[in-house]
Amino acid sequence: MLSAEPVLRLAGISKRFGDLVANDNVCLSLGRGEVLALLGENGAGKSTLVSILFGHYRADEGSIEVFGRELPGGNPRAALEAGIGMVHQHVTLADNLSVLDNVMLGTEALWRWRSLRTQGRSRLLEVAGRFGLPVNPQARAGDLSLGERQRVEILKALYRGARILILDEPTAVLTPQESDALFETLGEMVRQGLSIVFISHKLAEVLRVSHRVVVLRQGRKVAEAFTPQTNALQLAQWMVGHPVKQSQREAGLRPGRVVCALQEVHCDGSSGDRLNGVSLALHAGEIVAIAGISGHGQSALADLLCGMRRPGGGRMMLRDAPFPITPAALIAAGVARIPEDRAGVGILGDLPVWENAVAERLRAPEFSRGGWIRAGTARDFAAGVIRDFDVRGAGPMAAARALSGGNMQKLIVGRALAPKSGGASPFPQLVVAHQPTWGLDVGAVAFVQQRLFEARAAGAAVLLISDDLDEVLAMGDRVAVMVRGRLSEAKPPEQWSRAEIGLAMAGDRRAA
Repeated sequence: MLSAEPVLRLAGISKRFGDLVANDNVCLSLGRGEVLALLGENGAGKSTLVSILFGHYRADEGSIEVFGRELPGGNPRAALEAGIGMVHQHVTLADNLSVLDNVMLGTEALWRWRSLRTQGRSRLLEVAGRFGLPVNPQARAGDLSLGERQRVEILKALYRGARILILDEPTAVLTPQESDALFETLGEMVRQGLSIVFISHKLAEVLRVSHRVVVLRQGRKVAEAFTPQTNALQLAQWMVGHPVKQSQREAGLRPGRVVCALQEVHCDGSSGDRLNGVSLALHAGEIVAIAGISGHGQSALADLLCGMRRPGGGRMMLRDAPFPITPAALIAAGVARIPEDRAGVGILGDLPVWENAVAERLRAPEFSRGGWIRAGTARDFAAGVIRDFDVRGAGPMAAARALSGGNMQKLIVGRALAPKSGGASPFPQLVVAHQPTWGLDVGAVAFVQQRLFEARAAGAAVLLISDDLDEVLAMGDRVAVMVRGRLSEAKPPEQWSRAEIGLAMAGDRRAA
């Protein structure tokens, strides 16, 4: 299906990790001046495939040809020298170094007696001008916005002579305006003959920027198409193997009483992780969605509502009573949390699935008595979570680390939202969902969103914190923007435009 001169060919790529077949006879080509979108649900084999391409892994079978020459496996330097550059989802710049130092790092021999900084600066500015990526070589990387930092990451690859770029979830932490600027840059790269492998879970972006799509499922290539000949629903079906029903927010529901209220709350922390006079009311039967670029106080707010931090000032109430200050007291009061870091905070990988399923309520009479764990009851509860929340890949007795990222998230969501016996209500009163669908495939996203809608319908107050603007607008009954520890007024999504939210995310108070 290739419509342009091929610059990259992968033939029969297979990779196994023990009994797991991560890639199974994958073949694909990339044309000169082409954007190829690589799609697949979590665990489909995308990361393994690009890791093989960039030399981080060696394929068990198959071959890679770059610009007509075979690429040796397991050698990142060979990939770089062949003209392959990779921009990872998470920016890896050294914050204490200048832009120029970050770009030149690793490009000069260690035994050179002095760095050729003047030549390096000239080359950086030439590359930046050619591709429309304005940059200040002397700026400190730690002072840049996320969009500017990503621009530097792209320049690092282009400075090294990359002619094929792999972009992994490049818009995950960008404002809409920064995403638009990135897409314009990609268009200029393509016009100058660069080729791009674009990995994203955002199907609207894929349809906007790519020429072709290749879909992986369970390690195999299951579909390939020219982008104008497909649509988001078809792509989603190829990814998961069945039609995906999109969750819809039910309009017209009237929220109930205030479940949680914050008045002029302050919380100390690092410059990007504090709260400055935040006021917010969360009502029963309502989702309040908070948009913003990560690192502007969202973690502080989520930790505060889950008892992981204490306020430095202001007033907090939970159902007309002073806000509990410990995680155990909050859980007992009906607060459920879906943490941002599922692998580091939400799950203990060495513990079995059943222990993770009850970890936050282990002292409840339902699961323990007299200091003894009621293991049978706990395992039955875990089995119910696995069944009702479609957790695949491991049973109650297996170690939680055996689960994929998406299934870890389903386990965490099930632990938070599954009905509990005992207490005033079997359902949570307040749900704090921090990046609940981050990095999930389209099927898992729809599943998690539907469960949050069900919690809302059951009378819970839901606080949704997300970097995904589409998710915020689709799910929020009210939407607010957080920037530099301050929270805007929460308004119905119809009263926001995407441009206004983007400006507010960038710090424009008039937009907020």
